[in-house]
Amino acid sequence: MKKRIDDLTIIKNQKISDNFFILEAASKTPLPEILPGQFLQVRVDNSSDSFLRIPLSIHDVDYVANSIKILVQVVGSGSERLSELKAGENINLIYPLGNSFTLPSEGEKVLLTGGGCGMAPLLYLARKSKDAGADVSVALGFRNRERILDYSPFEAIGPVYLATEDGSVGTSGFITDIAAFRENSWDRVYCCGPEPMMKSIARECKARGLFCEVSLENLMACGIGACLCCVVNTVSGHLCTCTDGPVFNTKTLLW
Repeated sequence: MKKRIDDLTIIKNQKISDNFFILEAASKTPLPEILPGQFLQVRVDNSSDSFLRIPLSIHDVDYVANSIKILVQVVGSGSERLSELKAGENINLIYPLGNSFTLPSEGEKVLLTGGGCGMAPLLYLARKSKDAGADVSVALGFRNRERILDYSPFEAIGPVYLATEDGSVGTSGFITDIAAFRENSWDRVYCCGPEPMMKSIARECKARGLFCEVSLENLMACGIGACLCCVVNTVSGHLCTCTDGPVFNTKTLLW
């Protein structure tokens, strides 16, 4: 799939919590085909500490508005600078990068699982899965009530189940403790979040013989397979998360 380097114009910068915001940016030319699970590399301008582009998941795509949404967590000076962008300013992106989730077939029952900001690539996947005719449910895990991110866009697509580690909202514990995850038979499970969470879900899916794909959040520098800093160990040897991933079937990962 051909990659683009493009200046997009910020339409909206929406703060959704103390440390998270959603950027929506529109392209002046028609967007290319973007698949769920793909990511982009954003250049951070006017930041003396940000020498490399930042890899970010594509949160959602609106072909009517010709725009892309990016869910961003403020973790350093680069993301802090992005949080200050205003409508009308430009943002330079390289996209779409990486592979994608395998979309379900019509009638399949699928569960999307996300931990914290791991929900970032799942909204577009949820929309595309519903468009494919799948029965979509979502399970999200957070540390506590204060760390919960706005999940209302998922509710418009299918049932949403919550878990918090302190039990302040939803199921007490982790996503694997949610009754719907443990008791229902799923045709496909998709996952993104902290590695311990993904490994736990992968083990559960393996034990039950469930299809499971995960989107890895390995550190990336170049995004095109040149720097090799995002290598992951698989049954096929060492592969680059940025080009061979970020989505992997858990059967291929040597976890």
